[in-house]
Amino acid sequence: MPKRSLTLDAALIARAHPHPVAHDGRGPGYGMALMGEAEADARLDAALATAPGDPGALWLFAYGALMWRPEFPFAERREARVRGWHRRFCLWQPGFRGTPERPGVMLALDRGGQCRGLAYRIAGDDPREAVRPVWRREMRGRGYASRWLTAETADGPVPVLAFVADRAGTRYAGRLPDEAIAARIAAACGPTGPSAEYLLNTVAACEAMGIRDRHLFAMQALVAARLAARGDQNSPTPTPGWGRGG
Repeated sequence: MPKRSLTLDAALIARAHPHPVAHDGRGPGYGMALMGEAEADARLDAALATAPGDPGALWLFAYGALMWRPEFPFAERREARVRGWHRRFCLWQPGFRGTPERPGVMLALDRGGQCRGLAYRIAGDDPREAVRPVWRREMRGRGYASRWLTAETADGPVPVLAFVADRAGTRYAGRLPDEAIAARIAAACGPTGPSAEYLLNTVAACEAMGIRDRHLFAMQALVAARLAARGDQNSPTPTPGWGRGG
């Protein structure tokens, strides 16, 4: 399958967001109610208690940043597909790669369709401790819920632990129109960096693996067009505050 050229690139993002966003005293979550370690650990234990299959083998499904930045030890990695869920920008991000004034939108698995990504088999004698840091990282913003899914791989199906959109949470944006998502991503930048950088890293990882994700590819083109149109105007009018979408 021939490689497609991306319109979005690092230079375009850097021109649009030349200045880093400093922490303002509210912490990286900008006042979001972050999940504490005790609650995160309790939820991890509850999830692992219902794990299907071999209790000594823990698989994690990656569809976003965990594809290109896993930050956990793994013994095996397989290309994988889950059905009944699709990759979509559907979580508000008022911190980290956004601010309350210009919230970004983050990826999650939402209901319907299918998603290609990576299945990682966690390495080590204690899978719980190995996966605990990434679990805390993903769950602390209260945007995700955990769910056991079946991942189809070339070597057979495996049960995978996946982070899906928490539709009951205040960060769930619903099915925003593509233009609205692109506008948020193009404008958003937080202490962790621009929202567009997250998009670029994820779509580049998918393209490198031969994963053709129409949502991601459309987003990178729309965001690139918006950033290019901004030119040297690095202070866009703030977008309305984040909240639950339809």
